[in-house]
Amino acid sequence: MILNQVAKSVVHITDKSGLILEGGGMRGVFTCGVLDYFMDNDIRFAYTVGVSAGACNGLSYMSRQRGRGKFSNIDLLEKYRYIGFKQLLLKGNIMDFDLLFHEFPEKIIPYHYDVYAECKERFEMVTTSCLTGRACYFEEKHDPKRIIDIVKASSSLPYVSRIAYVDGEPMLDGGIGDSIPLEHARTLGYDNNVVVLTRNKGYRKPDKPSFVPPFAYGKYPAMREAIRQRNMLYNRQISLVEELEARGELVVIRPERPIQVDRMERDTRKLLDLYEEGYASAAKIEYKK
Repeated sequence: MILNQVAKSVVHITDKSGLILEGGGMRGVFTCGVLDYFMDNDIRFAYTVGVSAGACNGLSYMSRQRGRGKFSNIDLLEKYRYIGFKQLLLKGNIMDFDLLFHEFPEKIIPYHYDVYAECKERFEMVTTSCLTGRACYFEEKHDPKRIIDIVKASSSLPYVSRIAYVDGEPMLDGGIGDSIPLEHARTLGYDNNVVVLTRNKGYRKPDKPSFVPPFAYGKYPAMREAIRQRNMLYNRQISLVEELEARGELVVIRPERPIQVDRMERDTRKLLDLYEEGYASAAKIEYKK
């Protein structure tokens, strides 16, 4: 990967190119814009890995369903209002998972499982095991039920989502164990990477252990510890991204300013603005194959 410091950043896409998609809840509409630009311009990567919202949006990218992420995250949000404490009280998840992971892919905006099964590029989704507190990386193209199990687990935020299960193992949000799986991609041999973040440059979480209520996840001490350490892990990962970016070893696509979109944002105007920023940010980079 070579950066052109005079004009645009340049990404040379090779068989060692990876695409890393951070999560961030509804901030993931920024990623939707990036991926729609990629699909409009036939920009593909040998390997893609997505976390939480990044896993959801990555699935639509792998099935080549341009606009599907925007439609589900913005257009259908206004119609179905599937986020909120009403959902948490009624269904145990702050988002209506029945709607998002069953009605949407099966009926409302059918997912193209056949296209995904035939795509040649690799795609992994990240979850965190409640038993070990460690990130798990799943690659599944052929079993629709297992695909949904994995992406649902990757998106199951602590405290406001029920524990999900993959192959019988209890799982939660992939961002707990590996928010930005750049190091994982590099261990697989993908050292020519584009990282899509959903926070502006310089953002850091509070550099201290997170408080975990005594009643939370008592059966899973490793998960409790992983949640406690999440902020420090995230900050170390961001520092690595910025270090490699400064050395010209990867390209980062991120919002330019602190964003006004919350993780559980319901203002569709704000969401549309962030989607459009993602599309424009991806367009500022030159891609060479």
